[in-house]
Amino acid sequence: MKKEKLYGKTLNELIEVVRRIGLPGFAAKQIADWLYKKEIKAIEEMTNLSKKTRELLSVDYEIGLSAPVNSSESSDGTKKYLYKVLKDKYIETAYIPDNERATICVSSQSGCKMGCIFCMTGKQGFQGNLSTNEILNQFRSLPEFTNLTNMVYMGMGEPLDNITEVLKSLDIITNEWGYGWSPARITVSTVGLITGIKEFLENSRCHLAVSLHSPFDEERRKLMPIQRTNTVEEVLDIIRNFDFNSQRRVSFEYILFKGMNDTPRHIKELAGILKGIKCRINIIRFHPIPGSQFQSPNLGATINFKEALNAKGILTTIRASRGVDIKAACGLLSTLEQNKST
Repeated sequence: MKKEKLYGKTLNELIEVVRRIGLPGFAAKQIADWLYKKEIKAIEEMTNLSKKTRELLSVDYEIGLSAPVNSSESSDGTKKYLYKVLKDKYIETAYIPDNERATICVSSQSGCKMGCIFCMTGKQGFQGNLSTNEILNQFRSLPEFTNLTNMVYMGMGEPLDNITEVLKSLDIITNEWGYGWSPARITVSTVGLITGIKEFLENSRCHLAVSLHSPFDEERRKLMPIQRTNTVEEVLDIIRNFDFNSQRRVSFEYILFKGMNDTPRHIKELAGILKGIKCRINIIRFHPIPGSQFQSPNLGATINFKEALNAKGILTTIRASRGVDIKAACGLLSTLEQNKST
């Protein structure tokens, strides 16, 4: 019989575990301390639990960590790791070092059902939601784990389409009984799922990033099918009416497509729809994918677009493309070939 994984369980779930085997509730915090504050790999290492307790735990449970099965390194220092999930599927995770900052870009699903036409993960289709264990295993089993300063949920999949497991993972990362990270070190990205945004804003203090890519309804529908049922207007209404504290940031991701969404008309409309929202726009270079006719504008045009938005009072930055040569950059993650081989 396959054992249940302890790693990835919240404190409340660990309380249920210890009660199930007849232990007092405080034992749950002891186990959480071993799981999330100490680098153990086996239940036997939980030395402040009695030998009998460890034996009882080991009957039905294991730690549940698994190392990446493959890796590649970019010329710019970015690394991409392949993890096995969902019994016979795979996901990719990016590690991005940048001077004093080291960011992990985690996946929340194998594949994606959102179907954005500029994204390789979307073209792969959907294989399944990751468990909290599988989300956090990318973080904990990363060889550079101890270097990490920041975490973004911008890998494979739509995080808010797997909201329950994502929120549990954030609970573990940010709570004092878990990793104790500040929510300001974590950003969760979404294409704009209305119910997911509401739940995320109410139950987490982490940053929100919304994939925008066009301020116009018809144009965005062509890029992102989600616009047909979850419009940008609805997303912006939620954000305007939510009481953000000074530590929490909202950003809008904007992939720039040459001759399509990079015109003065787009600048004017963006300034209009974002008026009154304290936010930033992150301009992202389009990375070509097979079958796409989109192109990225040159650096000069990109800088001009950024400066025009800044002049309109919208803080705008250009995100550096990292890991392009190993297909680890935005929109390039895909495990289609690995999934086919299983």
